[in-house]
Amino acid sequence: MSILTEAQAKAILDKVIALSTADECTASLTGSVDGNIRFALNNVSTSGIVSNTDLGVQVAFGKRVGIATINEFDDAALERVVRRAEDLARLAPENPEFMPAVEKQTYKPSATFSESTAAITPEFRAQVAADSIGPCKAEKLIAAGFLEDGQSFVAFANSKGNFGYQRATAFNYTCTVRTEDGRGSGWVGRNLKDANAFKADSDIRTAMRKASESAEAKALEPGKYTVILEPAAAAGLISFMMNFFDARQADEGRSFLSKMGGGNKLGEQVYDPRVNISADPWHPGAEVMPWDGEGLPREKMAIVENGKIANLEYSRFWAQKQGKRAIGSPGNLLVAGGTKSTAELVAGTQKGILVTRTWYIRMVDPQTVLLTGLTRDGTFYIENGQIKHPVKNFRFNESPVIMLNNIEELGKPVRVAGDESSFVMMIPPMKLRDFTFTSLSDAV
Repeated sequence: MSILTEAQAKAILDKVIALSTADECTASLTGSVDGNIRFALNNVSTSGIVSNTDLGVQVAFGKRVGIATINEFDDAALERVVRRAEDLARLAPENPEFMPAVEKQTYKPSATFSESTAAITPEFRAQVAADSIGPCKAEKLIAAGFLEDGQSFVAFANSKGNFGYQRATAFNYTCTVRTEDGRGSGWVGRNLKDANAFKADSDIRTAMRKASESAEAKALEPGKYTVILEPAAAAGLISFMMNFFDARQADEGRSFLSKMGGGNKLGEQVYDPRVNISADPWHPGAEVMPWDGEGLPREKMAIVENGKIANLEYSRFWAQKQGKRAIGSPGNLLVAGGTKSTAELVAGTQKGILVTRTWYIRMVDPQTVLLTGLTRDGTFYIENGQIKHPVKNFRFNESPVIMLNNIEELGKPVRVAGDESSFVMMIPPMKLRDFTFTSLSDAV
């Protein structure tokens, strides 16, 4: 029962709404079938399929709210979950930030579903593992990786007549390759909509090459360097920063977008004029659900335009309080760039450092989005447009706000997933000056 059709989902939701005696009722159904395979030390370690379907019911008596969930769907179970939510609402204190259920909305469907991804079988997953492990074994390298794929649906309805339904698929693959002596490490990751676009036996070559070429790493003095961040490395920092694009955080002085004396920096120049970040639920290859967590329709919009803050997220409550239009959270982030590949950016660099990945990123100062973290899985010194030799990994202390004011060149955006975020992201490789490395790391 994990994946319901629109008609099946609507029938259940309509029953739930009709059963409620509360002032208002919102019901949501979610279901998924998720598959995975994990391998390490050149052997498959686990694989499986998980399916689940849940119904959530939220009711309100005035400003008193109750929520209950269940995974049974017969009439008695539906009655039980509605009554449980109502009992909880009667016991709850009033919510001072209560917002009534959204009125009926119009949602423009987005192409979040891929037939090829939904059709993935255990045999497909096993072949991905084999295609990752086989070439590594042949060259005496060691592979460890994970493939997650799945299909899902979301449906919701409320007592004001609003209704939404959509199906989606997901595909995420990562693989780390190490040398037998553990001195070299490489990595490759692919976050895709369409499984037909994935070729493990060719993609694994990227991680293998970096593993072999990073084994004899030399130490460089910490300091400020010109860096080329590959898209996955840049995504780790930028996804952290985007969590602060909330108007309430800024207005209350809790964000780098807070203005001295109160208010926020909407409309102000914060980045290099070449920085353009937007959201578009219908962007080809990066489609996301056409509504946000509050049931507001998402829209195509600029977030940063020519380095200026163009839009912030306004929850329905904060928009009402501030006399603004509610703007929902974006589901994707599209960072504009140029046409060059990472290799072409390297070829145009006199001296610098190529960073494959950033990881273990933690916040140091929310007011400046100062982050600390480490490089990993292939860090290389560039000289005269060539990869000269591998270097030991660094710890960095850097703010993506400062980083995006130190742009030398942006490459061609590719789809990645931010480590600290559920965003689908289109991120270019970035050539940046004065990136701050604070110490060396013995990690590989």
